[in-house]
Amino acid sequence: MAEWDIRKLQILRTLRERETVTATAEALHMTPSAVSQQLTNLARQLGVPLLEARGRRVRLTDAARLVLTHTEPLFEQLERAEAALAAYTEGEAGEVRVGAFSTSVPALVVPAVRALREAHPGVTVRVREAEAAEAYDLLTAGDVDVALSLAASAPSAADPRFTQVPLLADPLDVALPPGHPLARTPALSLTDLAAEPWIFGGSGPWSDITRRACESAGFSPHQGHSASGWTAILAMVEAGMGVALVPRMAAGRRAGVVLRDLGADGPVRHVTAAVRRGGETGRAVSRVLGALREAAADGRSGVDSDARP
Repeated sequence: MAEWDIRKLQILRTLRERETVTATAEALHMTPSAVSQQLTNLARQLGVPLLEARGRRVRLTDAARLVLTHTEPLFEQLERAEAALAAYTEGEAGEVRVGAFSTSVPALVVPAVRALREAHPGVTVRVREAEAAEAYDLLTAGDVDVALSLAASAPSAADPRFTQVPLLADPLDVALPPGHPLARTPALSLTDLAAEPWIFGGSGPWSDITRRACESAGFSPHQGHSASGWTAILAMVEAGMGVALVPRMAAGRRAGVVLRDLGADGPVRHVTAAVRRGGETGRAVSRVLGALREAAADGRSGVDSDARP
């Protein structure tokens, strides 16, 4: 098989365009003798004559023109590759894999992806839903580039493996059935609900968050029912089976449930993003982190302005 040399083919292509060895040398910042030597070497590699004398000039042989005809798509593809690489190094292109817990996907990841499509369409985000703690395992293993998690599930901020980026303090509202005696009580607090049956998971971060919030208010919650999915939890609240703490980012709207704001001193959960240490310097990853920050800021504005019954 013939030996194909891209640099020498580029010289041959330039000679076709510039027509003389001297003009080709000037265009490529070479000497005329270097151009001639490179083309002689290319002819030897391909096993065909590429130039023929025409007076004091040279012209491309039919073999040379045939070579260029068939290598032209290669040059086009190289131009595309060069443009794509330039876009990548400038942060305008690249794939970023994001591991995110379920409620962060619609609230933060989807708005971030939409913003990136507008501002940096070359940056592709691939989402993998994962439990808050699992996201760090995926990040450590190199299976994702960015992990969205709850601060309660995150390693210590001093962990040298990761750079953590705080995103959002998500208020926890209390979910009550519409007919509950406290559903319309002004300035509702958690202590008002100390005697209620509570609905939360049997284990995991949300169980810990619920227990910690209630214990900070001065009581240990009685777990009336166990569920980990928000659809199941809110359905049970709607049926009058108990009350629950619900992150505002996850709650949405449900006609049969009253969501009450617990005020400025109410409990919150903290949402963070993390990358492997040094990963934040990558342009595409930096674009995604910036979009997540903007989505979180918009989410905070929405939370502050959201009217609650």
